[in-house]
Amino acid sequence: WLMSDNMHHQWLLLAACFWVIFMFMVASKFITLTFKDPDGYGAKQEPLILTAVTKVEEVHVPEEKHWPEEFQPTGKAFSGNLIRQALVHMERLELLRNVCRDTALRNLSHTAVSKFVLDRIFVCDKHKILFCQTPKVGNTQWKKVLIVLNGAFSSIEEIPENIVHDHEKNGLPRLSSFSDSEIKKRLNLYFKFFIVRDPFERLISAFKDKFVHNPRFEPWYRHEIAPGIIRKYRKNRTETRGLQFEDFVRYLGDPNHRWLDVQFGDHIIHWVTYVELCAPCEITYSVIGHHETLEDDAPFILKAAGIDHLVSYPTIPPGITVYNKTKVERYFSGISKRDIRRLYARFEGDFKLFGYREPDFLLN
Repeated sequence: WLMSDNMHHQWLLLAACFWVIFMFMVASKFITLTFKDPDGYGAKQEPLILTAVTKVEEVHVPEEKHWPEEFQPTGKAFSGNLIRQALVHMERLELLRNVCRDTALRNLSHTAVSKFVLDRIFVCDKHKILFCQTPKVGNTQWKKVLIVLNGAFSSIEEIPENIVHDHEKNGLPRLSSFSDSEIKKRLNLYFKFFIVRDPFERLISAFKDKFVHNPRFEPWYRHEIAPGIIRKYRKNRTETRGLQFEDFVRYLGDPNHRWLDVQFGDHIIHWVTYVELCAPCEITYSVIGHHETLEDDAPFILKAAGIDHLVSYPTIPPGITVYNKTKVERYFSGISKRDIRRLYARFEGDFKLFGYREPDFLLN
């Protein structure tokens, strides 16, 4: 009995400590969301493709939808796993804020909240949720979750695959479709999240999906984008092979890549940085999930958003989220150190903001 009583008091003490830490972080974290001029961060910080939305006044509003009641102190013992998960996600947000404040990385961590960014963010008004799409990290499954929550289909299993990415039929509005005042309100008050994975592994996934396997319904990657990259970046012009990974790396690492990006349009979403896609230093996200820990992160996100009783994340195939170090090293083994360093220089913000280590093959 004494041992049980002691354990109960220890859990209460741990819960109280967690609550103090949580309240401290919430108190220190007010939203300062400003729709900035495209040139607000100097000459290098231009809007990716489209112009920024109309500039509005700064607002300072605390998050109204951030954590559900399960995370509030109730006098009863917390689930140990729930506490661990909450602390992991709080540490991720704290790292993000610290890197956002690093002036040395400002050009790599900040971007204008342009229409390009707002086009990436999907809205579920019914449950006050915003989801920023970061392709090649399991976004199709999250879109299915939101489609069900928005009421277009009653279950994930009922959603036809050809409907998921058809934004005329899937019932998923983009944040860019709202007025400035409505955009600001949702960014201030809604639960906001997105998913990341190791930046280099994501680039490999994008290359394989769009240029190697190349779905028949997306012929432009092989027949328009690949030839454009080859013409500009292939050293041996007599070589007739299709796009090679080294061509892709050379294009992505080129400081002057933007002129091709403009020609390629929104298709570049599969390989541009998380910063350019979701503006994590300008928009105060509630949770940032990691593809490598999605088995834990997906249930946590559903619970934190208060929708875990309404929908489940689709089953994750075994091993699909595990970081494949061997595959990454194999793909980069034939790439020059100069080209890899230039690529890392572009994606350094993504590595630092989300806690990914610089690849070992760059340190040797």
